[in-house]
Amino acid sequence: MTDKSSLDDLTARLLAFRDERDWKKFHSLKNLLLSLSLEAAELLELAQWQTDEELEARLHEPGIQARLREECADIFLYLLLIAERVGFDLPEAGAAKIERNAAKYPVEKARGSAKKYTEL
Repeated sequence: MTDKSSLDDLTARLLAFRDERDWKKFHSLKNLLLSLSLEAAELLELAQWQTDEELEARLHEPGIQARLREECADIFLYLLLIAERVGFDLPEAGAAKIERNAAKYPVEKARGSAKKYTEL
């Protein structure tokens, strides 16, 4: 797992990249949210018209690996930009979400089940 300092360094590099190009003016919260959604759709496109088995069988293909890596990186970078724009710590938010989910989905009720917590 990437430690906090590495994530902070990556965010700083991303912001420097953005600022060197004078792109901050385009990074309203709305635009960042839309861009995140568009990148997520590009990730979904990799699975379009395939069964689970077909997609899983293609995971070893260099082209699929490269596209998955690229689209996931785009999504990750937009998440960093959104967190910076709104002013929250993304790893802290993720850790808090895991804790909330652990309370909503206790192992003894949720193990092996895809049900929503309200149905457990």
